[in-house]
Amino acid sequence: MKSIKTVFICFLLNVVSLSQTNTPPGTDSGKGSLSFDLQKLELNKSLQLKTYNISDLEFDPLQTRVNHSLLYGMGALYLGAGIGVHIYQRNAWWKDDRTSFHFQNDWPYALWSDKVGHFYAATILVHAFSAGFEAANFQTEDAMLYGTIAALSFQYYVEIEDGFGAQWGFSPGDAISNTLGAGYALAQYYFPYLQNFQFKYSYYPSKKMRDGTHKGNVIDDYEGQKHWLSFRMKNLLPGDLGDIWPAFLNLAVGMGVKDLDGLGNGRREIFIAFDFNVLELPLTGKIGNFVKNSLNYIHLPMPGLRISPDSAFFVFLF
Repeated sequence: MKSIKTVFICFLLNVVSLSQTNTPPGTDSGKGSLSFDLQKLELNKSLQLKTYNISDLEFDPLQTRVNHSLLYGMGALYLGAGIGVHIYQRNAWWKDDRTSFHFQNDWPYALWSDKVGHFYAATILVHAFSAGFEAANFQTEDAMLYGTIAALSFQYYVEIEDGFGAQWGFSPGDAISNTLGAGYALAQYYFPYLQNFQFKYSYYPSKKMRDGTHKGNVIDDYEGQKHWLSFRMKNLLPGDLGDIWPAFLNLAVGMGVKDLDGLGNGRREIFIAFDFNVLELPLTGKIGNFVKNSLNYIHLPMPGLRISPDSAFFVFLF
């Protein structure tokens, strides 16, 4: 394979060399000619040589540059994390009351906070998996596609395990939310304008969790969670308003729940708050960009208002 690549590149370089020697001085070669102005292109005169050594070139454009060592390392890391999550969820939900696979629709569960959570979790997983592929030198588009497939595979695996739980079941609502969340993360790559609308999450333990009366864990402590949609106002406001709006400051609309009774009853709360645009942090390079993009999924405590079902002001709204 290396000899084929060597012949191909040498052929291209010889074409450039022949085009210089075969075109008479002062001749207009026309659009279809292979002639090149070597001086204008500032090519090195060594291109006139008829033989080349591939090892002397700075790069081989036909060489696959995937870092397989890093790819295998990231794969081991993800596998280890997946096994850890499996053990945790098995002990929390799956090991008791196993039954035959079945479906169970639960759209109103936790006043939709659970479904929004599945959507958000899918976007996080796409980010995590695609970052691993990009770190291993996959092209960004390929990394996003493979990351989306990996995220959905993991979430559907969880849903299938739920399908064997007597008290759970495979939830079509969860599956739809998973798919929409992963699809939105992928759409943000293909349609960059969507990056002005970022889903975020914040958490402060509920009173039940702090008192030790919550029977579940952090994942289903819905009363301590808020899900946000952050708007990048600098890019969304028209004209002069966009020019004067500080780039580090977004606005976000959030949803939380309170007083859940496990039967679909409770209180849904709606918030509006400032949101810090962490993408404006002066961090550069692969690691810096990864840190910024990861933090961009979290709503940091900022001043805000609860606007429904009643109003209240918070200096730091988690």
